[in-house]
Amino acid sequence: MSLSDDDLRAAVARELPGVRADLERLVRIPGVAFDGFDHAQVERSAEAVADLLRGCGLDTQIVRRGGQPAVIGRKAAPAGAPTVLLYAHHDVQPAGDPALWTSRPFEPEERDGRLYGRGAADDKAGVMAHVAALRAFGEQLPVGVVVFVEGEEEYGSVSLDAILAEFREELRSDVIVIADSGNWDVGVPALTTSLRGLVNCFVEVRTLRNAVHSGMFGGPVPDALTVLARLITTLHDEDGEPAVDGLVGREGASVDYPQDRFRHEAGVLDGVKLIGNGTITDRIWTKPAITVLGIDAPATREAANALQPVAKAKLSIRLAPGDDAKSAYAAVRSHLEKYVPWGAHVEVSLESDGAPCVIDATGPAYDAARSAFRTAWDGVDPVDMGVGGSIPFIATFQDLFPDAAILVTGVEDPYAGAHAPNESLHLGEFARVCLAEALLLRNVAALDR
Repeated sequence: MSLSDDDLRAAVARELPGVRADLERLVRIPGVAFDGFDHAQVERSAEAVADLLRGCGLDTQIVRRGGQPAVIGRKAAPAGAPTVLLYAHHDVQPAGDPALWTSRPFEPEERDGRLYGRGAADDKAGVMAHVAALRAFGEQLPVGVVVFVEGEEEYGSVSLDAILAEFREELRSDVIVIADSGNWDVGVPALTTSLRGLVNCFVEVRTLRNAVHSGMFGGPVPDALTVLARLITTLHDEDGEPAVDGLVGREGASVDYPQDRFRHEAGVLDGVKLIGNGTITDRIWTKPAITVLGIDAPATREAANALQPVAKAKLSIRLAPGDDAKSAYAAVRSHLEKYVPWGAHVEVSLESDGAPCVIDATGPAYDAARSAFRTAWDGVDPVDMGVGGSIPFIATFQDLFPDAAILVTGVEDPYAGAHAPNESLHLGEFARVCLAEALLLRNVAALDR
């Protein structure tokens, strides 16, 4: 018998205290998949997730294919019912400088209705939203489920293709729910229907065999830092638009994002002008962006009076839907090689890339999701939104499972601060997300396959 809205609301409310406690236990595990971090913590995180899925009655295994451990849990569908794949990831971004955090990054703390801690929103809350929905149903789960919790999403999903290739049939589903995005605002749910792609690359310039005295040789000899600075300025025009020929972009995003709200949510300082042209949503959803993520250079307090022979920067290029990561990288590399000043030697190397994607969010599964959101948010209609960030593996899921409806959902809101100091989860929104997922599973079970 199908559970009513009120039944599921009560069941989720019953489970939320335990879900919250388990979320805090996950946040305390610093599972960072980046090189140089203790990967035993990623193993701990995977084991903790596996225990949670086993507690929901799922046949669960931890899998590794050359990278960090992922967790796969399965429960067969009742006769005639569809199967839903629930995705999240248990690894997190590095915490960065602890001094920038108000509380310790791996010790969850509630302040003003938000739970602070690295991974509290991205994406351990995604893991726990799945667990909450499963616990709400108990033995009355109306669909089959495959829960797939990746262990290196923040590090670029290095081994994901190998895992998907090997476990493709085990993961095959009618509906795929990817809980790694966000909602339009606190109190306004959303389905993510487009995401930008990504090219991360390094550019290194050299002008000297070794550092030399800045007084004896400065003037005629270009130092590498000045070369790099001038080269970086060629990446944008006077308005701040990307100036690399060959990058794809378009206009026409359908949702309005007021500039004052955007500035507030981004934390833009008074007097700092926004760059680029067009609407805010065009600039962050449907057009490319180029960012300097870091520069290898002497720290100012340690810098000698010497001309630096080499300088290196890491660039991030977000790609608009419709672009291709390989051709975009080639365009960026060609631009850097063309505009490097004064004959300096330049080397461009690719770190990682990922394809953009667009999701056709029409059909019964999407209607089921919108109905679930509308109920969980007390009548508020969900927004179809783009995201400026990248989840490159969604395009992979589209290729591998072309018949599945892919629903990109999430727990974040504009104030979550994912990847930044003081990352946090709005606990009221988290409760709605958990209820929405339970309602979604019930609604999907009623669909005509």
